[in-house]
Formats: sequence, structure tokens, C-alpha cells
Amino acid sequence: MSDLPESGRGVYASATRLPLPIWRDGLLAALAWGSVSVATLILPDVIQWGATGTFAALTGTVAAIFLALAFTVPPGQRSTLRHYGPWFIVLGLWLLLWEVITAKLGWLPKPFFSPPQGLLHVYMTDWDRLLICIAYTGRLWGLGFFIGISAGFLAGVGLGWSKRFAYWGMPVLKLIGPVPASAWIPCAFFIFPSTFQASVFLVALASGIPVAILTASGISQVNRAFYDVARTLGASNRWQVTKIAIPAALPNVFVGLFMGLYYSFAVLVVAEMLGAKFGLGWYLQFNTAYSAYANVYAALIVMALICAGLVKLLFLIRDRMLGWQKGIL
Repeated sequence: MSDLPESGRGVYASATRLPLPIWRDGLLAALAWGSVSVATLILPDVIQWGATGTFAALTGTVAAIFLALAFTVPPGQRSTLRHYGPWFIVLGLWLLLWEVITAKLGWLPKPFFSPPQGLLHVYMTDWDRLLICIAYTGRLWGLGFFIGISAGFLAGVGLGWSKRFAYWGMPVLKLIGPVPASAWIPCAFFIFPSTFQASVFLVALASGIPVAILTASGISQVNRAFYDVARTLGASNRWQVTKIAIPAALPNVFVGLFMGLYYSFAVLVVAEMLGAKFGLGWYLQFNTAYSAYANVYAALIVMALICAGLVKLLFLIRDRMLGWQKGIL
């Protein structure tokens, strides 16, 4: 080979280069999603559904993407794909099962159950109303959640730091805390002048109580020796609260934020069902009344995706703010 010219060496090296190993999960995912596309097109429907051809084309496109990735992505760049590979396979198999037992065999009858193309048809035909409802829900949830966690955080700091404040506040919190926020709906709709303000209050109550309890618990568990050292060095009470108590309580605060996030979504749907003119909760109730269950399932998936995205964002914020805990906890 040393006798070959420079151009010949390049040709020889490219000819003897080993092919890339196949990403096995990607190949299986392509097979699963391709089976969904083929079954959707070939097998006859018990009941005709909208967007059947679009759903078949979409799943076929996804299968082609997985097939291309299985042969083209270098092994060093497959960490994320390898992690989610089994999920891609299971999701394709689930769509195949869902398609067969609803649209093809009719074991889960209409209108109570819809095949996947039924949900896709909802997204294609009712997307404008869904977007309006998402915007209304986002405004309501955003106001209620951030008001609630702000008030809950401040209350928790006071309860955990001040014995006098805890003497009066903790019994009230223990009395209100176990009561579900939805139980306060009659009072909220009577006290507040509009259903929107009442709904904001309910979401704030559901999200603020766990933040207050966990924040107070975190601050009260801080080692008192830290405060003694700070006072010896001349630190003020404000400095001790902002530089010692709150940073030490942040792990508990984030636990309360996660709990408040889930509770706020549960109350949000109930509150919107009782008087809102738009919103995902209203959308669910409106379509349930007309037995449009495909629209109901489509809205539930949207809510689940929004909540999952917010949880993921909260995890990123937590990891960013609590980076100092790595290697300690």
C-alpha cells in the first residue's frame, strides 16, 4: 500500500472502511410505525373516519425517518436515540393496536372511543378553537399559579422563620391545607365578582398551599449552628434569611412547586368547567355534552403534553438552581 499514490490511498481507505453498525431499535421502530401505516391503508374500516389517509401518510413518514436514522446516524451520536429507542417501538405498537381494535375491528365502538386518525382529524379541523382554549387556559393558569406560589413561598418563609408568625399561621394552614381546593368553589364564586377571578383564586390556593408547607418545613429544618455562626460574625436577620434559610430550603421548595403544579392543573379543569366561556376545561365539558369524545381525548392529550412540558421546564430550573448539590446529596 505504501507504493500507491496519494489519490490511490484515499480510494483504498474508503473502499476498506467498515459500514456503520445498524441502530437496532430504530429498525424495529421503523417496522412498528410502518405496520401502522400499512394496516391503516389496507385493512377495511368498520366505520369511516376522517383523516385516515393523512394518518397513514404521517406514520409512514415517521417510519421512513426511523429507517434512515437506523443506517445513517453514527454510533457516537446515538445516546439520546438509544435512550428513547424502546419508547419509539412501544409507541408504534400501541398505535397499531389502537388502530386495529377501534377502526378495523370495532371492539371499542364509536362514539365512546376514537381511533388515532379521529384525534388527528380533530387537530386538523378544530385547531383554531383549540388554540383559543389553550390561550385562555394559559392565562388563567399562569396568573393563578404564579400568584399562588409567590404567596405560598412568602408565607412559608414567615412560618419557618418566625415563631410568632407560625403560632398564628400554622394552625390556619393545617386547617385549610387538607381541604381540596375544589371544595372552596361555592365560596369562591360567591365572594369574587367574576368567574375568572374565582378560578384564579382556586388555582392559586391549590398551588400555594403545598409550597407554603414545604417551604416552612425546609426552613425549620436548617441546622441552627449556621445561624449561630452568622450571628457571631454580625449577620442581620435579613441576611440570614436570604443567604442561609432560603438556599437551604430550596430542595423542599421545589418539591412544593411540583406538587402545586399538579394540583393546579386538576383544579384548573374543574374551575373552567363551572363558568368559563373558553379554556380546555370548558372544551372538555362542551364536547362531552355533545358526545364528541374524539375532541375530548384530543384536548386531554394537549393538556397532558402542556403539563409534561411544564414539569420538564421546572426540572431544568431546579437542576440549574441546585447545581451546588451535585456530589453532596
